[in-house]
Amino acid sequence: MPSRRGVSIVVADDFPQFRRLIRSKLQQNGFDTVVEASDGIEVVATVAGLRPDLVLLDIEMPRLDGLKAAAQIRSICPRSKIIFISNNIDPQIARLALSNGAAGYVCKSDIQQELLPAMDAALALGGTKFVSARLRPYLTL
Repeated sequence: MPSRRGVSIVVADDFPQFRRLIRSKLQQNGFDTVVEASDGIEVVATVAGLRPDLVLLDIEMPRLDGLKAAAQIRSICPRSKIIFISNNIDPQIARLALSNGAAGYVCKSDIQQELLPAMDAALALGGTKFVSARLRPYLTL
């Protein structure tokens, strides 16, 4: 497991309660720099300023969806790892997200069990891609 101290993270989701839940979970598990963004445009601006190690990104957000935001993030800060966290369990959407350079795709319904393993995989040297268990049978990585 990679060290969690000093890892900077941006959590982007349009629901404040969800962002706070994720932020709390991350801080309880040793991550000390967690910044929130409420939409796609805000997350792109935040990444441009912070240059985080990891971006946790919802797909369905106002003003700029997560897939488009991810493309801009990859351009601005290619070293930032992106993990999509979404209610969308369509394998085609997950495949599209992963093919655009995401390090992982976690279904929101599985967040309690899968978020930390996904983050650890993304932050590990060589960074293997992580996909929620419910989608693995439909995807080849």
